[in-house]
Amino acid sequence: MVDESLSTTRRILGIDPGVNVTGYGVLDQRANKLEIVEAGVIRGGKDELPGKVKNIFEGIVDLIESVKPDQMAIEKLYSHYAHPMTSIIMGHARGVICLAAAQSDIPIYHYASTKIKKVLTGNGRASKEQMQASICREFNLPGPPEPNDVADALAIALCHAYLGKEY
Repeated sequence: MVDESLSTTRRILGIDPGVNVTGYGVLDQRANKLEIVEAGVIRGGKDELPGKVKNIFEGIVDLIESVKPDQMAIEKLYSHYAHPMTSIIMGHARGVICLAAAQSDIPIYHYASTKIKKVLTGNGRASKEQMQASICREFNLPGPPEPNDVADALAIALCHAYLGKEY
């Protein structure tokens, strides 16, 4: 008898949303093995906000068509009372990213940055350097992915893989 959990592969698309730069990381998970399929950024461009979110939406749609993920993991919005406009602008990027996933019937899982950090490092307030070190260790990388948005997206996908949602 064959153990089906060993032959099932789950493809996870991790997204670090941003209006100027949206990072993404695609992981394949089979049993306890994780492999980076692709990682990179989608740029909003030099347009005004409507053009930036259009570019992000189209980039995510193209990415979904290309890599065909089973699930999407995305960072939740964090709002600091001193900078409310940042979260409002980020909400635009998250909105079009979620729309692209919903149009393709891809389940979306939302994670707070503190949850991602806690799952990967044991510390919900881990530094960027600690997070990058965790990504490098997990995937045996010689150095952290650049730009930081890529490492963050891989961390989001990795957090989702570790938590094992719907696998």
